[in-house]
Amino acid sequence: MPIRNGAEYIQSLRGRDVKVYLFGELVKEPVDHPMIRPSINAVAATYDLANEDPEIASAQSSLSGLSVNRFLHIAESAEDLVNQNRMQRKLGQLTGTCFQRCVGMDALNSLYSTTYEIDQKHGTQYHKRLIEFIKKVQQENLVIGGAMTDVKGDRSLSPSQQPDPDMFVHITKRDANGIYVTGAKAHQTGCINSHWIIIMPTMRLKGEDKDYAIVGAIPVDAKGITYIYGRQSCDTRSMEEGEIDSGNSRFAGQEAMIILDNVFIPNELIFMDGEYEFAAMLVERFTCYHRRSYVCKTGLGDVLIGAAAAIADYNGISSASHIKDKLVEMTHLNETIFAAGIASSFMAHKTASGNWQNDDMLANVCKHNVTRFPYEIGRIAQDIAGGLMVTMPSEKDFRSPSTGPLLEKYLKGRKGVSTENRMRVLRLIENMTLGRNAVGYLTESMHGAGSPQAQRIQIARQMQLEYKKKLAKNLANVTEGEAAELAQENADYFNKIFGNSKKAAK
Repeated sequence: MPIRNGAEYIQSLRGRDVKVYLFGELVKEPVDHPMIRPSINAVAATYDLANEDPEIASAQSSLSGLSVNRFLHIAESAEDLVNQNRMQRKLGQLTGTCFQRCVGMDALNSLYSTTYEIDQKHGTQYHKRLIEFIKKVQQENLVIGGAMTDVKGDRSLSPSQQPDPDMFVHITKRDANGIYVTGAKAHQTGCINSHWIIIMPTMRLKGEDKDYAIVGAIPVDAKGITYIYGRQSCDTRSMEEGEIDSGNSRFAGQEAMIILDNVFIPNELIFMDGEYEFAAMLVERFTCYHRRSYVCKTGLGDVLIGAAAAIADYNGISSASHIKDKLVEMTHLNETIFAAGIASSFMAHKTASGNWQNDDMLANVCKHNVTRFPYEIGRIAQDIAGGLMVTMPSEKDFRSPSTGPLLEKYLKGRKGVSTENRMRVLRLIENMTLGRNAVGYLTESMHGAGSPQAQRIQIARQMQLEYKKKLAKNLANVTEGEAAELAQENADYFNKIFGNSKKAAK
């Protein structure tokens, strides 16, 4: 029976034999751990949104014939890609954090076209296997995690040159039924909250790196996998009494390291096995989808802008011209991110496999904006909030019969505003700009889907400077070399257009 809502999703995670370490101890039941549960709640919201707003959070799949969660859908049009972005922004607004499913969605879509082209060259059956896997997870409505980032070791060396071969996930042995892989994946978003993990290569590979050119699907609770939970700023606040100091007590993101020790992948779940020349294609297509997926940060930005506006109101300064101007600046930056992402989706093209790929240049512009603008939005939010955001006493002090009345008296804002509500909004701003959810809003914005230089490299590759130089020389009446050729092409074009117009007028 498929998972139908957030509550059923949470239940599906119970009782699994998953080896998760946190603070050096094995976690008995991750679902019930107070540090882990908020991240599970964020994923559950992706199920509930599909029921509440199916227009943007679900889609009709031509593979299974079912109405499926959009995170499991293979994009069949530019409109599908646009609706992904609308869904991502909405979930950011609802959770104020990373909801952890974009990686799986982008992995499935990039693999869909890449496996098709591998099969066309090598006569393999990867694309057929992938389609059967996608149909299965659509029918059961499961969460897919994508694992691309290897720990890398010495960055100056290729995978096969590493003194320790385990610095990149690689094949250690094989038999008639499948392969075994060893290595580690770092910074893995939502991996423990997934049902399946798809491991993928992390970079361009050479012939000697064939054993590292592996893509396969693995159950999260597969034998040989160990998860080590990542720290987040102020994360232990979720283990304290009360919920004000957490800032956002319901929702959080999740990052963990995945250690793979001779983990088995059966043949039917292998989607690349040694075709090293396609590793770069897969990485570039994945990052193209995923860099545009960072429009999710505009949903978080909406929350932070709202929090900044609320605290200005609580402080009695909402009508000040400089506050209004700062909120306008925050909104301008936020919408600029969204504009680039949505434009990338609108400018999509159909691949040879039949699914749709968004525009790469605009995807990289979107992500490059994301590496900068959330930091400025966060700075302005802190400016408006004031220093109390980071010096405010604890909720325990607020609840104490000794200190509580004093804080109630001296932490008041304008008349008619609850002191507690003022504290709550200040903690939310702290949470998103310095605390636990700053991981998803700031640092992840910097390094997720590739650090800033990765986008600059892709933008440089697609600048079309020679073409643009021709355009400039043409308008400047420079008649040399290719500029002269372009001038003649333009003259022929305009003569054709205006010539036809003149004939029509006659």
